Amino acid sequence: MKRILITMWLCSALTLHSIAQKQATIGIDALRDKIKGGWAGQTIGVTFGGPYEFRFQGSFIQDNQPLHWKPGYVKEVMLNIPGLYDDLYMDLSFVEVIDRLGQDAPVDSFASAFAHAGYDLWHANQAARYNILHGIKAPQSGYWLNNPHADDIDYQIEADYAGLMSPGMPNAASEISDKIGHIMNYGDGWYGGIYVGAMYALAFTNKDINTIVEKALLAVPAQSTFRQCISDVIRWHKQYPNDWKQTWFEVQKKWADENGCPDGIFHTFNIDAKVNSAYVVMGLLYGNGDFTKTLQVATRCGQDADCNPSTAGGILGALLGYDQIPAKWKAGLDGSQDIPFKYTSTSLNRVYDMGLRHALENIKRHGGKVTDKQVTINLSDPKPVKLEIGFPDITPLDKIDFNHDDLKEESFSFEGTGFVVKGEARKKDTQDNSSASVEVWIDGSRSETVDLPTDFITRRHEICWKYQLPKGKHTITVKRIDTNPKATIRTSEFIVIH
Repeated sequence: MKRILITMWLCSALTLHSIAQKQATIGIDALRDKIKGGWAGQTIGVTFGGPYEFRFQGSFIQDNQPLHWKPGYVKEVMLNIPGLYDDLYMDLSFVEVIDRLGQDAPVDSFASAFAHAGYDLWHANQAARYNILHGIKAPQSGYWLNNPHADDIDYQIEADYAGLMSPGMPNAASEISDKIGHIMNYGDGWYGGIYVGAMYALAFTNKDINTIVEKALLAVPAQSTFRQCISDVIRWHKQYPNDWKQTWFEVQKKWADENGCPDGIFHTFNIDAKVNSAYVVMGLLYGNGDFTKTLQVATRCGQDADCNPSTAGGILGALLGYDQIPAKWKAGLDGSQDIPFKYTSTSLNRVYDMGLRHALENIKRHGGKVTDKQVTINLSDPKPVKLEIGFPDITPLDKIDFNHDDLKEESFSFEGTGFVVKGEARKKDTQDNSSASVEVWIDGSRSETVDLPTDFITRRHEICWKYQLPKGKHTITVKRIDTNPKATIRTSEFIVIH
């Protein structure tokens, strides 16, 4: 009996020890400092990388080229180039909905907030905005058959808020991103946001950046090409620990081919989520906790060279806390932190407070405790989200000139299983925004009627596309059906898909 009691006591002690290991206690001031570091870090990063955004495609920025920073730089850019902050104002659109309606707000509230906002968007975000405005609701608005940009970087650069309001709780961040991230992305594009959210969440309770990078990847299914790509980067970093350029070359050789985004197919331009996430991870791993080196590497990798250091800077900022971000970098924020980001009502100082409030609510929501001075967080290990594969078995075969400045009716034929027609409707002269309409005919049958707004904010990113056609020869006809004299339809290329 005594032996049984001792055994039961030992089991109980081990259980209690296990429970203790799954909790973390942090002071309210320290929590706020980390949230502030995350928001400030991403703002610093996007401003720093702004001048180099997509100016280095398929190449990196050489060491001898200086990258500039100065006191008050953020204010200057906020006032003169507000469109640079698309990753911030998209974040803040969702933060403002959460602040107004709570985390359980329906997905349509989040979708409507950015679909009707006055800011410019691109790629998966813009395709989703068009879908939402034309009655295709989330998650279908981000699904790859409805959104040729579903694998693009968009939600990856917008998921910061989900991790910052889920300290130590990567699965809580994934829950938020399941709803909101599918508004504009699917598959690898969505996984970019899942991964970023998990890294932010783990940055609150881990000191080692290597641990954060590797552990967060467990939130992404092993079968996904996203996880395979980032696993390669982690492996190459271990193989070439002092040579980020060699890892860059390895990424370029294995992962740079694009099969989704029509703008990147057979082009050096690459806005794919996993490739740009690879550059984020390279910044974090080769930066090794040094804020300056982290931003330098993430920027010098090229492609989306503002969003990548923004993500890396935000994650490292959450790890370090605002107080530990070097003074040189914080000086760039001088005069900016009370200025609302354009198209929003939220400044940095305001989102620091909102972010803390949302984090406290989320901690309690997941069984943690909150007092006036500290919080106790129920920690979680990342669990893989559901497997999604966008653009399965799709291989681009060709990209062919299809140049028409004023399309009326044109046809083309190809052998394959899909196509994309690139182009847009444009205003004639300086007349007001309006729209044009086309019918798309596939093999003699009308496939769809497409509305093409001339307004850049509400435009359709491509004229038309179709995947999963029967293998064989097809003939596509694009026919203008409106008589609006204020609009013209310009086409540029059609892409053939196998």
